[in-house]
Amino acid sequence: MNSIANPTRLDRGVAGEMAISRRIAAGAATVLATAIFTLLIISFRPFQPAGAELEGGGDLLNQLGFGALGALALFGLLTLVDRRVVAALVSPWWLVLIAFLGVSVLTAASPPDAMRGVLFTLIGMLAIAAVLALPADAERFSAMLATTALIILALNYYGIFFKPTVAIHGSAGVEPQHAGLWRGSFTHKNAAAPVMAFLCVTGIYLWRRRWRGIGILIAALAVIFLAKTGSKTALGALPLTIFLVLLPSICGLRFLTPALVLAAVIGMGLATLGIVFIEPLSSLHQALVPDLTYTGRTTLWAFMGEKLAERPWLGYGFASFWGTDMVTLSDQPFDRAWDIRGIVHGHNSYLDLAITMGLPALLVALIVFILLPLGDFLRTPLLKENVLLSEYFLMIASFALLNGFLESFFFRRADPMWLLFVFALLGLRLTARFPISVRSVR
Repeated sequence: MNSIANPTRLDRGVAGEMAISRRIAAGAATVLATAIFTLLIISFRPFQPAGAELEGGGDLLNQLGFGALGALALFGLLTLVDRRVVAALVSPWWLVLIAFLGVSVLTAASPPDAMRGVLFTLIGMLAIAAVLALPADAERFSAMLATTALIILALNYYGIFFKPTVAIHGSAGVEPQHAGLWRGSFTHKNAAAPVMAFLCVTGIYLWRRRWRGIGILIAALAVIFLAKTGSKTALGALPLTIFLVLLPSICGLRFLTPALVLAAVIGMGLATLGIVFIEPLSSLHQALVPDLTYTGRTTLWAFMGEKLAERPWLGYGFASFWGTDMVTLSDQPFDRAWDIRGIVHGHNSYLDLAITMGLPALLVALIVFILLPLGDFLRTPLLKENVLLSEYFLMIASFALLNGFLESFFFRRADPMWLLFVFALLGLRLTARFPISVRSVR
C-alpha cells in the first residue's frame, strides 16, 4: 500500500484521472440540469397561443417529452447526486400534501384523467428537484441559470420580432383587450409575465455573485419584456418582493425578512379574499372602494366560496370543478362581471387548491408553501453562497405567493409558475441544510 503522505507517480496518476472523471461528471450534470430546466419552462410546444392539451397530458409530444425529462431527472438523481442531498429533498409535510393530492384523484369526476394529470405534475416536481441537485457548486449552478435564462429570452424575443402574430396578443378571440401585449413563446401574457419576473430575479442573483455583465443583460431584457406583457400583478409584485427580501439584508436585519414576507402575504390575502369572505372588510370595501373587483375576480371568488361550503373537507377532486357541468350549466346572472361558464381556473391559487382538495389540504399547503420555507430561510447558515442563494429563492417564492392571490398555478404542471415555485421551495430546503461551495470539483 502506498503512503498517502508520500504518493508515488502511480498514485498521482490515478488521482489525476479521478479528478478528470469528477470534472467530466460535474460538467455532464450541469448540462443535464440546463437541458431539463430549459425544456420545463419553454415546453415542447412553444408558440401555441391556444395551448396544447397540457393539463391531462393528452398531447403525444408532451407525453413523450415530459416522460423523457422525468426519466433523465431520475437517472441524474440516482447516479450523479449525493444521496444525502436527494434524501434532504423529501419532507414529511410534502408527503402529506401529496397524499391529499392522491385523495383528490379518487374523488375526481374522472379518476383516470386525474391520475394522468397528477402523474405529470409529480414528474415536473421530480425534474425540478434534479435541476437543483445536479449542479455541483455555485459556479455551475450560476452557469445553468445563465444559460437557461439566455435561451428563454432569445426564444421569446425571436418570437416578438419574427413571429409577432403568435407571440403578441391580437384583437381576435375572447380577450381583445389584450391586443398588443407580449406573450412570447407562452400561451398567455399572464404565463409569460411570471417567467420574466423570475428571469429578472435571476439576473439580480448573478449580478450579486459578480457575474455583472450577464446579470445586467438578463435582468434588463426580462424587465423590458415584463413591461410589455402589461401584467399589473407581476409588475406590482416583483419590486415588492425584491424590496422585502433584499432591503433587510442590506441593512443587516436579515432575521426580519421572514416576518416582512409573512406580513405581505397576509396583507395580500386580506386585500383580496378578505374583502369577499370577511364581513368587516367586505363592508369597508363597499364603503370605500366598491369598484375594486380585481377585474371581476371578486364575483368569481364568491361563487367558489359558495361551492366550497358544500364540500369543504375533500373538495371536488383533481381537475373536477372548472369545465364540468356543475359550472358550465349554471345560471349566469346579468350583473355578474365574468361568465364563469367558460372559466378554466379560479384566478386564485389558494381557493382553487381548496376547491380541488378541501380545506384541510389548504391548511397543509399553507404550512408547506409558507411556514416551512420561511423557517428554512432562518436556518440557512450564514455563508456567503448560502445567503445569496436563500435570498434568491425567497424572492421567487414570495413573488409566487403574492401572485397566487390573483392567478391559479398550484399543482398545474403546465404553468411554469408552479415549477418555478417548487424550484424556490426545494431550493430553500437545500440551502438550509448544506454549505454551498464556489467550486467543489477540481
